[in-house]
Amino acid sequence: MSVTELRPNLEHWQERVDLAAAFQWTVRLDMHEAVANHFSLAVNEDGTKFLMNPNQMHFARITASSLLEIDANDPSTMEGPNAPDPTAWGLHGTLHRLCPHARCAMHVHSIHATVLASLADSRLLPIDQNSAMFFNRQAIDENYGGLAFEEEAKRCAELLSDPKKTVLIMGNHGIMVIGQTVAETFNRMYYFERAAETYIRALQTGQPLRVLSDEVAEKTAAEIETYPQQADRHLAEVKLLLDAEGSNYAA
Repeated sequence: MSVTELRPNLEHWQERVDLAAAFQWTVRLDMHEAVANHFSLAVNEDGTKFLMNPNQMHFARITASSLLEIDANDPSTMEGPNAPDPTAWGLHGTLHRLCPHARCAMHVHSIHATVLASLADSRLLPIDQNSAMFFNRQAIDENYGGLAFEEEAKRCAELLSDPKKTVLIMGNHGIMVIGQTVAETFNRMYYFERAAETYIRALQTGQPLRVLSDEVAEKTAAEIETYPQQADRHLAEVKLLLDAEGSNYAA
């Protein structure tokens, strides 16, 4: 029996398993930040109820059953014994209230994406296939003002109000990646970090960049968006690797 078959009596079980796998694999990719950062996944029709990691639990220890279920419209959320991290509540609660198309949201301070977010010009230019994925699909917040409590979170959510924008480059902070499913969002987060690394390394050479034309970059982004099953297969393979190791992510 695989660990994915060991199912406690909790709602949204498959969603919990997928999200927990994404948390644990993010550690393998060294894209986590100690006990900070957060992922969320909407579980009701209007997106206002969502799963999220417990307050300041290391990504490596997060399991399907440990995930919190949060109601973005419940103002008493922060008063309970299992209250989420205040910045996670601010950022993700606001996002799920204002952007119902953002079913899944992943916020990280991964190294290369954060380097990009620290540049005066934080655009990810389309210099290769991976970076072209994000052509016309990124937004940039240039008004960092501290931790992501209500005011910061509202501004960030507004920048993601256009469903075509799937990555928010949070200036002086990190990134927020959104999508329809855990698999789609995790795959997008992975490729954004890879693309940011290539771009930063290209800048470090000091040589002129070979930037793709807008036409080719848009064509590439559209083709990748409709490429069959890549994101689903990516997460499925991650879960198979975790299962083979005896991981407890699905517990």
